[in-house]
Amino acid sequence: MPPRPFQIHVPDAVLDDLHARLEHTRWPGQFPGAGWDYGANLAYIRELCDYWRTGYDWRLHERHLNRYPGFLCEVDGVDIHFWHVRGKGPSPFPLLLIHGWPGSMFEFFFMIDRLTDPAAHGGSPDDAFDLVIPSLPGFGFGGKPAERGWGITRIAAAFDSLMTDELGYHRYGVQGGDWGGIISAKMASAHAGNIAGAHLNFLMAPPPPQPDEADRAAIVARDAFQASETGYSNVQSTKPDSLTLAQNDSPAGLAAWITEKFHAWSGHAGNIEEAFTKDVLLTNLMFYWAPESIASAARIYFEARRDGPGFMYPKPETPTGIAVFPKEPWRVPRNWAEQRVHITRWAELPHGGHFAALEQPGALATEVVEFFRPLR
Repeated sequence: MPPRPFQIHVPDAVLDDLHARLEHTRWPGQFPGAGWDYGANLAYIRELCDYWRTGYDWRLHERHLNRYPGFLCEVDGVDIHFWHVRGKGPSPFPLLLIHGWPGSMFEFFFMIDRLTDPAAHGGSPDDAFDLVIPSLPGFGFGGKPAERGWGITRIAAAFDSLMTDELGYHRYGVQGGDWGGIISAKMASAHAGNIAGAHLNFLMAPPPPQPDEADRAAIVARDAFQASETGYSNVQSTKPDSLTLAQNDSPAGLAAWITEKFHAWSGHAGNIEEAFTKDVLLTNLMFYWAPESIASAARIYFEARRDGPGFMYPKPETPTGIAVFPKEPWRVPRNWAEQRVHITRWAELPHGGHFAALEQPGALATEVVEFFRPLR
């Protein structure tokens, strides 16, 4: 079906209900000095939720989000919500930007103008992009899958159909982190005929068959991280609905679950607000709370775990750029990455972490421009 114009609008009744739930949250206790060791720091979450109830202006941010042309388009039975922002230049290059969990399409908000109108930011109009920024199926304000099977393979096929069949872009680029990186890499392999290049700030790759000393050190670090920091993934890939019932009912519970990840995976020295303001954190949370999408979003882990071909695919010849941010907990050495993708640009950035598009929009936008310039 052709794309239909769509603007985000949250009813007043939803906002009133949110404020009432925040006001009546039953806060548990926490050990003195626990910090973030046990998970979310409840003192900070309480501070964040107090601001959500009394200071955060959703209507202001809603207007900002609606500055960019929004659409819904039914693909494979699900309404995909996306921004489609045309570039300002002689020949803008089409680029699909794909977010992850627990992010949203809002992750790319601060990159949009830099990529669509580079001349306004000290660059060349020749580097302009036409941007297509979708919500993952089941995330945000788009449609929710009504059946099983929406793993990486199916999402990649749906996004390729959106770009080619619906929007008419038969040669385009992809970029993403987290699930967006996984889906972008899959598209570079499964839909290589349409993909001019893939730029990733997240890549899953195994160590080489015969690891050297540096590889073994990286394996130890990876295994330690997996043991201590991936309980969320184990829950969401096995029994997601047992958890998301509570998160769909409690905004404080939702805030704790998601904010802890932004704290743990980002580049700061202990204070999360060195990386993200409260307004940024809450605007991202609203993509889960207002449309009640936390359950349908979490199921991507369940579906992906049962989609072996989504992770295991032939190494693509598609040119691939990798941006490595120092606080990215899943970063892999270059020799690991070279087993999975055809690397034509590798850049190690000085600052930032897992949510690079939100943390370091200028640096990531520069990398995207540099990578795609010879591929246009």
